[in-house]
Amino acid sequence: MAALAWLPAGALLVMLLRLEHMLGRAPRLTPRPASPLVEAHPQQPVESPVHSGWLRVVVPAYQESQNISGCVASVLASEDPGLPWQLLVVDDGSTDDTPALARQACLKAPSTMETHVLEAGPRPTSQRWCGKNWPASVGAAAPWPEGEPSDQWLLFLDADVRLAPAALVSAVEEAKRSSADLLSLAPRLSCTCLAEWLVQPIVVNFLGLEFPLQRTNDADDPTAFAAGPFMLFNRRAYEAIGGHAAMPSEVVEDLALARRIKASGYRLRYLLGLDLVHLSMYPDLAALWEGWTKNWYLGVDRNPVRAAGSAVVALLLYTVPWLMVVLGLLGRAAFVPLSNPLEAWFWPGMVAIGLQWFIRLWAQWRFLLPTRFWWLAWMGGLLIGAIVPVSVFRTITTRGWTWRGRPLG
Repeated sequence: MAALAWLPAGALLVMLLRLEHMLGRAPRLTPRPASPLVEAHPQQPVESPVHSGWLRVVVPAYQESQNISGCVASVLASEDPGLPWQLLVVDDGSTDDTPALARQACLKAPSTMETHVLEAGPRPTSQRWCGKNWPASVGAAAPWPEGEPSDQWLLFLDADVRLAPAALVSAVEEAKRSSADLLSLAPRLSCTCLAEWLVQPIVVNFLGLEFPLQRTNDADDPTAFAAGPFMLFNRRAYEAIGGHAAMPSEVVEDLALARRIKASGYRLRYLLGLDLVHLSMYPDLAALWEGWTKNWYLGVDRNPVRAAGSAVVALLLYTVPWLMVVLGLLGRAAFVPLSNPLEAWFWPGMVAIGLQWFIRLWAQWRFLLPTRFWWLAWMGGLLIGAIVPVSVFRTITTRGWTWRGRPLG
């Protein structure tokens, strides 16, 4: 029994060591300027640069009135990516002010830049379309300028993303340098509500262990992962795998696209983009609950054993240690013999809580995620423990399985 009490602490220590081993030195993309022009001879006139290629930024949007203005503004504030580019906001039938706010934000674009706010139109009834697959496919299919598709780049950006000014040029330069057919950047999470502070730091740890960057970037390893908020495709590769149109019913489309890219022999690059891409996913508990009950079971490939295991691990590592300390304190305070077995839970629980703190310090050091509300990790474990069975139920039965109110079944 005494040895069992140390199980959460031991597991947390293993998690900390594995996170540092797998992610501590993970490749990251840092801000970089566009490739400099070759300096002309002093006695020769400087010719205007000839740009090769084209960049299209597509922002699929549905009910994004809280986000779309800030997203568009951050895109328009981008440094020159080194090639002609355009921004397409594709509205998917929003009933709020999303289209109007997008058009208003686009008015601030420089005269040399092309911006459009498109209506995706009705979804085809011959297929089941989920999430942002339909507006994303509409944005990708819009007319392109003449030229070689391999020199054309297609960036899908979520509306809840904010870009640093150097994000576009850094990503394009890296994609060209590494010959990447899909370059995805893991964003810096910005938690804006208590529910996010409870759940998102735990999810970051789980994802880091489940989808290690080194294996994703290894062409000989089948592991594939991408962050849907920022996915930069070589147009040729995107069209070769069929793009979003080839998987209209996929709910976790970023994972499906990454797997298709890698399985088809194309180059996948997944890097940390903490200095370049910021993401705030859920404004409140209701949105977080809907989002994770939508995705969790799919994220473990509909495997009930893995789903149950993830819930048990969240409870064991983050909730049980706090319960152990409470029970240990009750055992010490009780008027019972000194050998009260409850006392044995106190110090293992305290060590486990200390390791929770160290893991959050590590996340602050490596991922710039503040330690705010770390002492409420026990609530995060409980919340995940509730999310998992609901996600399994909703995904299997499709009852209440929605995103932004739209049914996914």
